[in-house]
Amino acid sequence: MTYQTLLFEVRDGVAVITINRPDKLNALNDQVMAELADVAERLATDDDIRGAILTGAGPKAFVAGADIGDLAQQGPFDGKARALRGQAVLRRLETCGKPVIAAVNGFALGGGCELAMACHLRIASEHAKFGQPEVKLGIAPGYGGTQRLPRLVGKGVALQLILTGETIDAREAHRIGLVNKVVPAAELLPEAEKLLRGILAMGPLAVRLALEAVDQGLEMSLDEGLLLEANHFGLLAATHDMKEGLGAFLAKRAPRFEGR
Repeated sequence: MTYQTLLFEVRDGVAVITINRPDKLNALNDQVMAELADVAERLATDDDIRGAILTGAGPKAFVAGADIGDLAQQGPFDGKARALRGQAVLRRLETCGKPVIAAVNGFALGGGCELAMACHLRIASEHAKFGQPEVKLGIAPGYGGTQRLPRLVGKGVALQLILTGETIDAREAHRIGLVNKVVPAAELLPEAEKLLRGILAMGPLAVRLALEAVDQGLEMSLDEGLLLEANHFGLLAATHDMKEGLGAFLAKRAPRFEGR
C-alpha cells in the first residue's frame, strides 16, 4: 500500500511510523485508520521489522482525536462499524508480537490517547497533553478507551478522565501511570529509539512471549495466568536463545541472540 497520511521508514530493524496530517492535528480519519491497519499487519508479518516507534507530524499533536467531520455523518450502525474497525486496528498493533513505543509529541486526545494506549510503552514530550474528551461531544470512547485506560491507571482515575473529559499534562499522565517517561521535546524521538533498541538487544523470543503473557494474562485468573507464564517459560527453555543467554552470562560476555 502507498501511504497518503503516514510516513513509514525502517532503520536497522526499527519502523518509524509518523501520522502525517499536521494541518488537521493528525486527526484519525477513515484513510488514516486503513493505512494504520496495513502498517499493523506489516509489523506483525515482516521479519525485517523488530520493533516500532509511532509518532505524529509537527510540534502540536501526536493525534488530536478522530476526524469530527467523519463522526458527524454517522448513524448508529455506521458508528458501531467504525468503532469495531478502529478497535481491530489498535488490537492488531497491540498484538503484533513486537514492541511498539508511542512517542507522544503533543495532543493525544480521544482516538489519539486510545492509539497511544494500544502501544506497549509511551514516552511523552514535556508539552504533551492527554485526555478522553468524547463526552463533551455527546459520544463516548470507541477505540478502546473505556477498556485500556482503567487497565493502565485504575478504575477510579479512568472514570474521572472519561466522565469529565478532562485534559491532563504529561507530568500528571506520568504520575498516574499512563506514561512511562517524560522528556524534553528535542529528546523525544532519540529517547524512544534508545529505549526500543535496548529492548531489541534482549532475546527476541523472550520479548515476544513476555508481551503475550502480560496481554493474555490480564484477562485470566491468577492461576490461569501463572500456568500461561510457566508454559512460556518452558517453551523458552527449548530455544537456542536461552542457551546462548545463559551461556553468555556464565562466560561473562554479551549474548548473540538469533531469535530461535
